[in-house]
Amino acid sequence: MRLINILFIILGLIFTGIAMIGIIVPVLPTTPFLIISSCCFVRGSERFNVWLKDTKVYKDYAEDFVRDRSMTFKRKVKLMFISDAMLAFPLIKLDSINIRLFIIAVIALKYWYFIFMIKTKKE
Repeated sequence: MRLINILFIILGLIFTGIAMIGIIVPVLPTTPFLIISSCCFVRGSERFNVWLKDTKVYKDYAEDFVRDRSMTFKRKVKLMFISDAMLAFPLIKLDSINIRLFIIAVIALKYWYFIFMIKTKKE
């Protein structure tokens, strides 16, 4: 096994671990970390990729998005709320107008992406 494959496997395991923590800790989004870990496993090891995609966590949190770029309304709202809460803190605390404008642009782009680019499916 090549060193680069080992590196991707290690990164995949780290991102999978972060995703698992995200199930318990509400401020950590699970889905993006599972998608990143899947990308790492695709490059590192087919066996690890198959293992990840067979887990209940992957099927519950990422499979639908990866398959057809859709999410339930409930999941969209949860992700938006969590990310808004995380972005609100620096928006309120920082004094720099440039950083505030950047954060507002990120929020606007995030809403545009979630509303127009990710399909909403029934639960």
